[in-house]
Amino acid sequence: MLEELKKEGIGERTIHQVKKQLKKEVCEANISLVKHGVVIFTWGNVSALDRESGLVVIKPSGVEYSEMKPDDMVVTDLDGNRIEGALNPSTDLPTHLELYRTFPDIGGVVHTHSISATAWAQSGRGIPFYGTTHADYFHGTVPCTREMTEEEVVSEYEKNTGKVIAEAVGNIPPLTLPGALVRSHGVFSWGKNAHEAVHNAVVIEAVAEMALKTELLDPEISSPASFLLEKHYLRKHGKNAYYGQGKAR
Repeated sequence: MLEELKKEGIGERTIHQVKKQLKKEVCEANISLVKHGVVIFTWGNVSALDRESGLVVIKPSGVEYSEMKPDDMVVTDLDGNRIEGALNPSTDLPTHLELYRTFPDIGGVVHTHSISATAWAQSGRGIPFYGTTHADYFHGTVPCTREMTEEEVVSEYEKNTGKVIAEAVGNIPPLTLPGALVRSHGVFSWGKNAHEAVHNAVVIEAVAEMALKTELLDPEISSPASFLLEKHYLRKHGKNAYYGQGKAR
């Protein structure tokens, strides 16, 4: 792999810099999951991909967040071949790789078992749009995958998890709906980089909790009019977005 990168004009020093930066980014992103309260123990992982080099960095399997250092991160290629790292990569690596192969615009993936979002996943329901907080980040319902078949679970379970996520997202641009629930399992989110993927994981948990409490207060609730969804999503993410600084109305 490294020899191929050198032939493509990516020098050894640059490869070293890419790996060092990705390891730092991914380690910090994993630790931030704990700070934001969306993981406990070792229930989650973050990875990042550098598209130019094809290098992926991911959390090592089963290592406590409080003990992790950048040098503990594992470097692989998009086929899952280990490039660098003494520890085993997360067992969810094949899911991350499948998402990177399927969604060419993403550069970071997060997996969690955050409580409220996982409750929706265990119920087999997507997270509905019930308010503008949801619409600020997700252009519609956060989807939940179908139940995986016995064959999918027994054979290449983690890779097939990525496939059913891609199936649930369908033709929707993945950065407009940057996350999905895996039925009976948990949450995956993504973004342009690891930091953005973590941000989306935290937001998924927040809107999942809001939606759950909304249904408790009003079991007959329905989603607001679609024009409210469109307004809130597009004012932040649309071509003529004006949310934040430097964007005129």
